[in-house]
Amino acid sequence: MRQTREPSAAFALHGRRALVTGAATGIGRAIALAYASAGADLVLLSDQDNLDDVAGLAQALGAKVACVRFDLADAAGRPGFVEALLDHHDVDILVNNAGLIRRGPSETFADDDWYDVIEVNTHAAFQLARAAGRRMLGRGGGKIINVASVLSFQGGMFVPSYAASKHALAGLTRALANEWAGRGVNVNAIAPGYVETAVTEDLRDDQRRRAEITARIPAGRWATPQDIAGPAVFLASAAADYIHGHILVVDGGWLCR
Repeated sequence: MRQTREPSAAFALHGRRALVTGAATGIGRAIALAYASAGADLVLLSDQDNLDDVAGLAQALGAKVACVRFDLADAAGRPGFVEALLDHHDVDILVNNAGLIRRGPSETFADDDWYDVIEVNTHAAFQLARAAGRRMLGRGGGKIINVASVLSFQGGMFVPSYAASKHALAGLTRALANEWAGRGVNVNAIAPGYVETAVTEDLRDDQRRRAEITARIPAGRWATPQDIAGPAVFLASAAADYIHGHILVVDGGWLCR
C-alpha cells in the first residue's frame, strides 16, 4: 500500500505564533495562510478593517487568530502600540511585511513621499524588530523575517524612497543578525522580485513596461504572492536554524540578468 508522505517536521510551525504585518492582501496574506497551513497561530496586522477574509481562511486551517488594526505610518503612536501589542501577544515569529511605495521622478520627488515611505518601510520595521527581538532574546529564541526587495540590491526607477528603504532593511537584517545570532534569534529577509500585487498594479497596467519587465525575468513570468510564502515558511522553521543575516532572493532569476 502506498503511504502518504508528510512534510518534514523541520518545516512545521506547530506551537508557534506569528505576527504578520500587512496581512490582509498580497504577500502578507499568502504568508499568513502558509503559516496557518504549517501549524502556526497568527496575529494579523493591517491599517484597515480588511482582515476578516484571511482570518476566516486561517481559522478554517486550524489556526487561532487575533486581528489588530493600526496604521504603522503613525510615528507618534507607534512605539506605545508596538510595546502593548507584544506585551499582549507573545510571538515566536515576526514578519515585517507591511510596506509603502510612492513613485515619481527624483528631481521633483516630494519630501512627504520620501518620509512617508521611510517611516513605514524602515522605522516601523526596526521598532517592531527591536521590541519582538528583545522578548525573543529573553526567551532564548525566535525568528524575524523582513520583506526586502530586489531593490535592496538595485536602484530601480522613479522610486527613490522605496529603494533607499529596502537597502536599509537589508542592512538592518544583517546588523541584527550580527548581534542576535549567537543568542538564539534568527534575523533574515526575503527579497521578492516583481510580484502580482496591488503595489505593482500601476506597472502591470502599463502594457509596455510590463512587457519589458517580463522579458527580463528568466522565469518568464511575474511572481504570485504564493511564490513568496514557501520561502517565508522555510525561514520561520527549524530547517533554517543555522541561517542568519541572509537575504533570500525570490525573483525568477531577475538579478541573474
